[in-house]
Amino acid sequence: MPASHDASPTRRPPHLAWRVLRSVVVAYLLVILILLPMENSLIFFPAPYPAGFWELPAPDVEDAWFTTSDGHKLHGWYAPREDARAVLLFLHGNAGNITNRDDRLLAMRRLGFSVLMFDYRGYGRSEGSPSEKGVLIDARTARAWLAERAGVAERDIVLWGESLGGAVAVDLAAKDGARGLILENTFTSLPDVAAYHYRWLPVRWVMRSRLDALSQIGQYHGPLLWSHGTADEIVPYTHGLRLLEAANEPKEAVHIPGGHHNGPPHPEDRADYRAALERFLGRLK
Repeated sequence: MPASHDASPTRRPPHLAWRVLRSVVVAYLLVILILLPMENSLIFFPAPYPAGFWELPAPDVEDAWFTTSDGHKLHGWYAPREDARAVLLFLHGNAGNITNRDDRLLAMRRLGFSVLMFDYRGYGRSEGSPSEKGVLIDARTARAWLAERAGVAERDIVLWGESLGGAVAVDLAAKDGARGLILENTFTSLPDVAAYHYRWLPVRWVMRSRLDALSQIGQYHGPLLWSHGTADEIVPYTHGLRLLEAANEPKEAVHIPGGHHNGPPHPEDRADYRAALERFLGRLK
């Protein structure tokens, strides 16, 4: 007589692969939850005072102090020039502070500008902690101070933005206008850069900070001078090209073969860039 078999189904324990997958998913979500409150500290890398060398770059360079609408006292350096061809607000990149760029301040003045270079909140001697909203407020406050000091209208100021500062400059130019716009190694948006560096994280979905220069640059209709290093390891060259493509005419591009994100050399040290800058200045109204 054949042996009888129990027809009732048996419950098998969860497969090992499923348990591992579930653990990985839970850990992944926990990492995202931990990182969310840290967003600003993962985006901005300020060097607060006393980091840096704080002697004025030249005897006729002035300390500039101004206070934002939300109560933060900001600091910058103003390098005036009596025969200035234009008044320039320089918006620096993410890391360090203005003391890391004192040579550039003087170089820009030699190129024909009266220049204000300042630190966003949390950088250098400026009070506070940086955020997307904060740095945009800071830039508008600095531009208002410069306009009053130089005796020009705010929309008659040229904006020169480096990396992060380029996205800030695009926001100002798109919303308020500018006499001219100069972009150096500038990204399309913060989520685009984050997605490039952290491909395993859903940064496009969860990031609150945007600085979406790509969606804004089409609102600016003045002269544009764009430059980007082809070997940029922080903001990919292809991102810069997308931003250039989205911009309106008149625009001119200077591609820097083998150029990295932070140089050297800086664009103004190149003969082809200085020639392009002369043409840019000639297009200013």
